[in-house]
Amino acid sequence: MVGNKTYDEISVGDTASISRVCTANDLYIFANASGNLNPLNLPDFDHNGDGRKDKALAPSMWVGALVSAVLGNILPGPGTIYRSQCFDFLDRAQIGDTLKVTVTVVAKEPANLIRVATKVETAEGRLVAEGEGVVEAPKRKITLAAHEVPQILVERHLHFDRLIARAQTLQPLATAVVWPDDDASLGGALMAAEAGLIRPILIGRAEDIGAVAARLGQSLDGCEIVETDDEIAAAKKAVALVHEGRAGAVMKGHLHSDILLKPVVSRDGGLRATRRISHAFIMDVPGRPAPLIISDAAINIAPDLDTKVDITQNAIDLARAMGIETPKVGVLSAVETVNPAIPSTLDAAILSKMAERGQIKGGIVDGPLAMDNAVDVNAARTKGITSLVAGHADVLIMPNMEAGNMLAKELTFIAHAQAAGVVLGARVPVILTSRADDDRARLASCALALLYTHWQRTGIAAKALPDEAE
Repeated sequence: MVGNKTYDEISVGDTASISRVCTANDLYIFANASGNLNPLNLPDFDHNGDGRKDKALAPSMWVGALVSAVLGNILPGPGTIYRSQCFDFLDRAQIGDTLKVTVTVVAKEPANLIRVATKVETAEGRLVAEGEGVVEAPKRKITLAAHEVPQILVERHLHFDRLIARAQTLQPLATAVVWPDDDASLGGALMAAEAGLIRPILIGRAEDIGAVAARLGQSLDGCEIVETDDEIAAAKKAVALVHEGRAGAVMKGHLHSDILLKPVVSRDGGLRATRRISHAFIMDVPGRPAPLIISDAAINIAPDLDTKVDITQNAIDLARAMGIETPKVGVLSAVETVNPAIPSTLDAAILSKMAERGQIKGGIVDGPLAMDNAVDVNAARTKGITSLVAGHADVLIMPNMEAGNMLAKELTFIAHAQAAGVVLGARVPVILTSRADDDRARLASCALALLYTHWQRTGIAAKALPDEAE
């Protein structure tokens, strides 16, 4: 319960404080609410022109607005009416600063008016703002049940940035880039090379690749080019480079996925390993605390149980490579109960038991689960589901390719998620990018291939950076 202090209950010298951490989301929300788009106050901008993103400064009025949280919630509390406020802004707050906001009563005046000293300082004692305000204190006691305001979703994609940063601690991966003869595919490969994620081997017509590079204003210095006559020959050459030990990954260029994957999955000279090859979408969904892996949404059309075992193990391995120590895997169906009339519920129950018996390793697997109770705790509680996975799934195993593809696209175009993609289960990862992918998604796909390769070789995930837990 939240209560207030009436005018008669307040004494000179009364004081109250709150603490608040300044986050990037705070600055985005303030920019939307106020219309103030000053780049000094927005994250991810190069403010001084040195080519690096600078730490944003919190707008002074956002700092000042924190005072109203003390006045409206604590002293005097519910029923308070702001009359006036003056501020001196003595320093600047930045993202990550913990701010202590203090209100102290300095005078009681007629007409229920209270004069207060206001102060905002950092946890280290650095004074950011001080001033004086006048409020009309409530005349009667008000007690309210504590409640939460509706959550505001900010369309920011933090998880891919962290994956990319984690991958950049590793040596770049020699990558056969197949038929990069358009702006998107060549530009993406060169961008990943510049970020230190891959060392591209460009396979295609050298003349066409050079023309695209010139159009982009990019240099091909340091890039190996392997001449081939057509897309089919380029895809076969990429597989050959892997067998020769010259390439540790294959990356899709400007060609259809079927042409690229045909020599990869070929039983004669392809890149098959002991498991079935599968695809994983990694979704950076705004508002989720971690990335979401969806598999399979691009290769196995109607997987049987044996195939789903490999799909599940591939996805668990990828999640562990991303730094998720014990991935929680939800095996999806239309319902969360086993129903012999719905074959996917039977597969889900068997996969769950196989993981329990150690036939699927490294993760916690549960199913069948419906989409809602796999990712939402309240939905799981409402259905009475007791599970370590329900409401907390890191990985979603789909009943078939159609369901997976639709879910990934719904998250992309309705929930504003970003999607990266990689093919798993082959001797090396295959990076699948789309012309519709933006820069961050392209880099994230390359980062995933590098992280996965490192994990396969060492059994250890690349170390997280100090700020990854923000």
